[in-house]
Amino acid sequence: MSEDKKTTGLKILTASKEASEPIVSSDHLATEIGWPLSELEFGLILAYNAFSRWMVRCMTAAGVSDLAALDILVLHNVNHRKREKRIGDICLMLNIGEAHTVGYALKKLIRSGFVEGNRRGKEMHYATTEAGRKLCEDYRRVREQCLVNSFNLMFESTLSDVRADATLLRTLSGLYDQAARTATSL
Repeated sequence: MSEDKKTTGLKILTASKEASEPIVSSDHLATEIGWPLSELEFGLILAYNAFSRWMVRCMTAAGVSDLAALDILVLHNVNHRKREKRIGDICLMLNIGEAHTVGYALKKLIRSGFVEGNRRGKEMHYATTEAGRKLCEDYRRVREQCLVNSFNLMFESTLSDVRADATLLRTLSGLYDQAARTATSL
């Protein structure tokens, strides 16, 4: 075998070996038994940041460029099922522990004319305005054009697997919440 072929073979072997190594963001957290979880967490970090970036870009394409990812999540949640929501409902649905961040997002959405608040007793109830509902619809159109069709083509035969993955992610959120409560008591 020539030297060039040996070198090429070594490069391919090395690349395939490296590809099978766990990919983590913080190897100091990846103990011998913790590697799989660290690898999953790195995937979650990348997915969360990509998803946040996508929401902002999609909203910009829908016509509004000054909303952050949390603002967009809150807007869609308030618009969900066309029912008024309280801050507590939004926080619970989005699994957000800091109500003040949701309150700030709601104030921003109210100033922008996408959400309105109505006081009932001591509590505020929030609903999307006509402009907010139109913006959610415009976002939906951009989402379908840029993401949904590609997603469906890519996962057409495995949509039940995608639903199972979504269930797993929701279950993991409960595990992380329980671990956070436990850590608080230490």
